[in-house]
Amino acid sequence: MDTLSYKTVSANRATVNKEWVVIDAEGAVLGRLATVVASMLRGKHKTNYTPHVDCGDNVIVVNADKIVLTGNKWSAKEYVRHTGRPGGQRFTVAEKMMKKNPIWMVENAIRGMLPKNRLGRALFRNLYVYAGAEHPHEAQNPKVVEI
Repeated sequence: MDTLSYKTVSANRATVNKEWVVIDAEGAVLGRLATVVASMLRGKHKTNYTPHVDCGDNVIVVNADKIVLTGNKWSAKEYVRHTGRPGGQRFTVAEKMMKKNPIWMVENAIRGMLPKNRLGRALFRNLYVYAGAEHPHEAQNPKVVEI
């Protein structure tokens, strides 16, 4: 019996196969888009997924300004920040945030689904979000992924 076929394969930095993918966010629901992108950044769709290694793909998200929120979230969903001063808590509804910075909305949703440690910060650097349909990563020959 061939016992080598039963060995668990653990990926490392040298054996990881990283690819470039493009995801079109036009008409996509924000949370559902974020789960797919976070899973691809982690590498969970690959057979050699290893939890402590950056084995995910480089993901390019285009048309971030055309995402969709369901229900009445455009007026009810609030983003909270703090100025650092006493009484400095500030609230912004999703509709205003979309007009101000649609890229931040997508990045924030995806960042919240990644690990909160060094690996999560390294994975987040593999994400590129653009408001329009154009991106400057044509040299990497990214493949288009439908969600």
